[in-house]
Amino acid sequence: MAKRKGITVSRQLMDSQMLHPEATGELTGLLNELIVAGKIISAEVNMAGLADILGQSGKTNIQGEEVQKLDEFANQTIKRRMEQCGYICVMGSEEDEGIIPVLDGYEGKYTVAFDPLDGSSNIDVNVSIGTIFAIHKRKSKGKQGVRDDLLQKGRDLVAAGYIIYGSSTMLVYTTGDGVHGFTLDPSVGEFFLSHPEIRIPERSQYYSVNEAYAKYWHRNTRDYIDHLKDLDYRGERSYSLRYIGSLVADFHRNLIKGGVFLYARDNKCTDKPEGKLRLLYEAAPLAMVVEQAGGMAVTDDGRNILDIEPTDLHQRVPLIIGSKEEVAMAKEYFGRSST
Repeated sequence: MAKRKGITVSRQLMDSQMLHPEATGELTGLLNELIVAGKIISAEVNMAGLADILGQSGKTNIQGEEVQKLDEFANQTIKRRMEQCGYICVMGSEEDEGIIPVLDGYEGKYTVAFDPLDGSSNIDVNVSIGTIFAIHKRKSKGKQGVRDDLLQKGRDLVAAGYIIYGSSTMLVYTTGDGVHGFTLDPSVGEFFLSHPEIRIPERSQYYSVNEAYAKYWHRNTRDYIDHLKDLDYRGERSYSLRYIGSLVADFHRNLIKGGVFLYARDNKCTDKPEGKLRLLYEAAPLAMVVEQAGGMAVTDDGRNILDIEPTDLHQRVPLIIGSKEEVAMAKEYFGRSST
């Protein structure tokens, strides 16, 4: 079914559901609940400077990072919407150590893992931030879900996406049938289809990496970035650096314009030798989005992000994600021995 510009996200979800006669409407209901949570968070983000919710809350999350006030608000908003929506059996949040149960009597057949507010260190300086979500079907048979329901490969995701709060609020998601973007019209409180059938350019001229860590990089990371700087792009110019420092913002720009984002292992984070970014809450859902849009996502040892079997709720991985040609080029460089 053709995706029409100007339709609401709820209408588009219903149109997609009609293509699957076996559908029960539960996934549609779940996505609509997440969208409501996103609207609430968006309104609070837009009022953050006036509502005294900028800055730190005085708490730390499971990662040992200081929790921003808006982080906590976003986390609680999503948990409240999810715990009694009736569509999920368990949830996981980047901000919580263990699994988060739903209310008794409201158990459903899906799970949701989420980063409530990615890029929260940028809140106080008004840089784009976002909510990332990942949805699986449950595996367990009981009422309440269990840890293993969340510990599933990205390849088995039934839906994933993010809501980015910037100059406008935009929802980008996939259910395995392409990637679609919706922009929130605050005057009517609705997301309207603004970016149907998003396709990431196969080749780009941009790369996103924190070059402040260059002295800590392994040799193959340095060689790859040097290659991008020296490469003559289609006979015209070399690649340009575009780095925001908010994963969801960097990813969104690259998805629309083309580019590669990388956070490979280095010698700086000796306490995180497995990588920096979280598999369940960041890497896997964005990998599903980028693959559905025609891109790629791999680790710095060449594994496809979607094929990694998670073993821990807060498992970290290195991430190289974006346009297909640039990621393939990265695989070639990272496949070489590092010294």
